[in-house]
Formats: sequence, C-alpha cells, structure tokens
Amino acid sequence: MKKFLGFLLALILITSCSSVKKYNQQISMQHTVEALRSDVDNLYFQLKKNHPKLYQYTPKEQLDFKFDSLKKSINSPLTSREFYKKLAPVVANVKQGHIAVGSVIKRFTKKERKELRKFKQEFFDLDFEFLDEKLWVTNTRGEDSTLVGSEVVKIDNEHVSHLISTYKTRFASDGFNKTLYNRYVGKVFSRLHVKEHGYFDSLQVAFKQHDSLITKTFKQIEKNKKKDSISTNDTLKIAKPKLTKTEKKANRIANQNKRKYNKKHGLIKGDAYTRNFNFLEADSTVAYMKIESFSNGNYKKFYKESFATLDSAKTKNLILDLRDNGGGRIAEISYLYSFLTNDNYKLVEESEVKNRLPYFNFLMSNSSPTSLKIVSALVSPIIVAHNLIKTKKRDGSIYYKLRFSKEAKPNPLNYKGNMYVLINGNSFSASSLISTHLKATNRAVFVGEETGGAYNGCVAGIYKIYQLPNTKLKIRMGLMQIETPYKQMPDGFGIKPDVEITHTIEDVKTKTDPEIEWILKHINQNKN
Repeated sequence: MKKFLGFLLALILITSCSSVKKYNQQISMQHTVEALRSDVDNLYFQLKKNHPKLYQYTPKEQLDFKFDSLKKSINSPLTSREFYKKLAPVVANVKQGHIAVGSVIKRFTKKERKELRKFKQEFFDLDFEFLDEKLWVTNTRGEDSTLVGSEVVKIDNEHVSHLISTYKTRFASDGFNKTLYNRYVGKVFSRLHVKEHGYFDSLQVAFKQHDSLITKTFKQIEKNKKKDSISTNDTLKIAKPKLTKTEKKANRIANQNKRKYNKKHGLIKGDAYTRNFNFLEADSTVAYMKIESFSNGNYKKFYKESFATLDSAKTKNLILDLRDNGGGRIAEISYLYSFLTNDNYKLVEESEVKNRLPYFNFLMSNSSPTSLKIVSALVSPIIVAHNLIKTKKRDGSIYYKLRFSKEAKPNPLNYKGNMYVLINGNSFSASSLISTHLKATNRAVFVGEETGGAYNGCVAGIYKIYQLPNTKLKIRMGLMQIETPYKQMPDGFGIKPDVEITHTIEDVKTKTDPEIEWILKHINQNKN
C-alpha cells in the first residue's frame, strides 16, 4: 500500500511538472493566424452565449465590427501576451466593468514556488495615484519614504504617460463614466504593468522630485529574515521565562479575542482591516465607518455592534466611506442597508440570465479544476433542480430569483440620524448598488466624485471564467444582471455626488482629506 501511494504521489508530481512545462511552452510560442482567429471567435461566442446584457452600452453592429476588425488585423503569428494586447482593448468596448481579460504569466512548479516565496519585488512596495494627469507615489511599504510625493516619469525608458494611456484601453467602467479610469489605473498600476510586460528581475524608474530627476533601480530581493537570538556563543541560549498557568490562560484568551477581532473587522494584512469604525469628535456626534470592500470576515457582528454603539451614543451624524470599495457580497450590503433605512425595501430585482442553469454553467466552466467538475457532476441533480426552481421565463427572457429580491424589513437598530456617503471612481459593483438605494431615497449627502459602477446596475452575481483553447488567455464574465428597483436616465452613468470634490497631489503630500474636511465644516455650520 505504501509503495502504491508513493508511486501515485510521484505520478502526480511528474504530471504536474509536465503540465507546467507544457503550459509555459504554449503561452510563449508563436500561435498561427488561424489559431488566434479561432480564439477570437471562441471568446465572442462565449460572451454572446453567457452575458445577459452584452449590447447594453455598445450596439451589436458596432461590437460585431470590432471583433471582425480584430480578426482581419491578425495577419502574422503572435505569442499569447502579444495577442492579449490586441484582444483586451476590443473586449473593453463592451463597456461592462466586470468583464476582464487576463494576460498570461509563466507558471512554476511547487518547488519553484517555494523558492520564489523567499523573494519580493521592491517595486510592489510602492502605492500610486493618477492625479492631474500624472502618476504619483502616495505611499511606500519599504524603507524609502522619501519617494512619497514624487512623480513617476519613466519606467525602463518608457514614458509613463504612454504607459497610462495604453493601460486605460485594457479595462472598462460600467457604461460611459470616466472617473474609474484615473482611479483604477493608479490603484493597480503595478498589476497592469505585470500583465503587459510580465515579471521582471529589475526595473529602472525615473522620478521627478521638485526640479530634480532621480533614477532608482528596483530589484527582486530576498525578504527580511528574522534576526537570530542574541547569544554570547553558539551553545548559549537565552531561556524563555516560564509562564504560570494564569499567564498561559491570559495569553490564550488574548489570542482568541484577537482572532475574533480580525475576523469581525476583516483582516487584510498587518494592521489593515476591511471594516473600520470610530468617532471623529470627542462627544460622539460624528461617527466614521470606512468599508474597504464587502468581501471578507464576519460582517454581521461588526455592523450589529457598530450600530448598537451609534444607538446608545445617540450619534447625530454618520459618515460612510465607500471610496475605493470595489464591491463584494450582496448579502453584506443587504444587511448593512437594513441598518440605514427606515422603510421596508427590496434590494435587487430578479436577475436576467442567459439560461436556466446559471450555477451549473459557472461550476462546469473549462477553467474549473477537475475536482470541482467531478463533485459538481455528482451533485448535478440537486444543482439542476435548484436552478430550474429559481428560474422562469418572462417576456422572452429568463430570470433568476435571488433571495435578495424579496421585500425585507429595516433592522430594529437602524440609524435615523444625518448621513454622508463618500464615493469616488473606484466605488464599484456592490458599493454602487447600495449607493443607488441611498441616493434614490435621499437618505444621504454624497461627497466626492461619480462612482465607476453604474446607477442602473451591473452584470455580476456569479462568474464564468473561460480559458481560450490556443493562447490560454482567460476571460471573466458575469452571468446575472443585478439591478435595484431604481433607474436613472440616461443609462450608463454612476451615482453622482451632491458635492463634487477631487483630490490633488497637494492633499496627498499634506495628508489632508478634503471630503472629510468639507463634511465636518458642513456639520458645524448646521450646528450654528
């Protein structure tokens, strides 16, 4: 038995190494014109088959022309990454922000991945914002904080202005608004650079500081090692103090409480959390709730405790910060909204889908792991029955009934005071859905800039990730049209602020928040 298990393990490792090698060869080879054109047809077919609102913002005739033109423009062999550069701008013409084309990255064996984890890219320690048509360093997680406030001018002798204009063609917002582009290209600049060029051993970056131009080389470096314990010689060790039973119990309780806190607030990394709550004034009259996304942690405990605190403190003003919130779980925004409304509400309408088995379609995508496909096949009778019960045809279309399309009641601890919502171009998907409700019901004053997510909804919910047969590029597409009961015309624009405020690089350098400053001033004026 042991010999058999050893043989099986060896076979899995050999197969894995072989598949990694085969994949890397396929993405680096020159694909024939016929293979590339076939992948274009496959991708467009998948979009037409699965996307319920493919022509919402771009008419069919225009989109057909774009894909036909792409096929005609391919007249010589290309690698997978070269093909990505031609394909992504065409897919972006759909103008649906949840559709994304991924580039290809070299794969590594388990042994290689273990070795690579010992290193990091220095360049990834920089955070950027694209303000005033320039790329600025806004934060550094490394040791060189002098770069904060510097303008990035060139990367490996390529002008950043050219890189930015190129990267902006690779993705889309929902519809026609433009605020997402500047926000998103700054926030994920490093990621976009890797998608375009691949990983690197070193990067030469030119920065402008005041009137001086400095050049810095960023390398792949070994991560910091833990310092060895101090000892007078190799044999001498510093003995750890022996804890008493009481101290051990106290440590155990402290660790349990820390884990609960991390789960409730949604630990991201270090001391950064998804959900944050505090008071901005000593008398508890102004509360601040910053939600980075609706994606991780035990959100119910966080909101229940936070709004219980608001209720007991009789807080008069609440600031809900949804800036740079890219969305997440519908369940979470439904629960949060129950604390923000005084009336019964229906969060979303029934979702339009392209077929009656959307979940089965999602699970059995060609990019799904084989193990998931096997499990899905085994329980397919349950999945199929569930999907058929949840879907129905109406007026020639198919609709899926989400549990959030039922009427819900406000939470008994619902907040009744004044409310301000902070939004920007990176407020997207689920954060736009809850903003639509708050805007349509005049529940809050919106401050900032237009959201990147559309007021009238988006195609998301569950996703299909389809891998192109030849180039191995992957495309992600939403399968459900998610809309609130509220609509605005014209279609294709986000939630717009009542008070428009745009950040400048001076705000970054001086660490000021003009939106918060305006709100606090407005609150004080109302007091007077």
